[in-house]
Amino acid sequence: MMRVIRVNDYQEISEKAFEEIKKTVTEKPDAVLGLATGSSPVGLYQLMIKDHQENGTSYREVRTFNLDEYVGLPKDHPESYYSFMHRNLFDGLDIKEENIHIPSSEGDLQEKCEQYNDALEETVIDVQILGIGSNGHIGFNEPGTSFDSVTHIVDLKPSTIRDNARFFDDDISKVPTKAITMGISNVMAAKKIILLANGENKANAIQACVMGPVTENVPASILQEHPDVIMIVDRTAASSLYKEKR
Repeated sequence: MMRVIRVNDYQEISEKAFEEIKKTVTEKPDAVLGLATGSSPVGLYQLMIKDHQENGTSYREVRTFNLDEYVGLPKDHPESYYSFMHRNLFDGLDIKEENIHIPSSEGDLQEKCEQYNDALEETVIDVQILGIGSNGHIGFNEPGTSFDSVTHIVDLKPSTIRDNARFFDDDISKVPTKAITMGISNVMAAKKIILLANGENKANAIQACVMGPVTENVPASILQEHPDVIMIVDRTAASSLYKEKR
């Protein structure tokens, strides 16, 4: 079942998502969280840190699995997702380093895919946080990715590279062209999925995800078939979604 929550702005997106994460961690201190990078979840992560510091909510027994990582960036590169996650979340929590799982893009890439997929098959993610690309991708599962896919290496589409250039001084030449990502079947195995989207540039993707046919040309459309999805979107991201209801 897909539930769409429309809010006014990015702050409200973050607050609604935090309510869900706080509830999960409070009820299940050893919860498994699937985490995303990019701009969409940063506000959520800030609220998690604030709550931990002010209210003592503990993440000591929580385990996390990140969706993806760039290929070609060392872990200590400021824009690697390893660095991003520590800078924006992990360094502000009491989570154990050994409980943090982020795909490694160093060494034998196929072996790294198999290792990450094995780890995912040995656990169940309680809540998976997702963003959505302007082309409908989830994780780095670009249009055309099989719904049966597991952890794999992907060539990033030009639209994704353009979208991510803002993290690389707006220089497209600096953006990695490949990534390692959870597959769509890995994402769909989570008990609950929370997708966050804000901004007019996400409006068409949100409309296709919610109202369009389920097709591999829009990877996020498969979420229509998940039993528990919450989409938290601001008014601009929802602008195309609700046109037909006016």
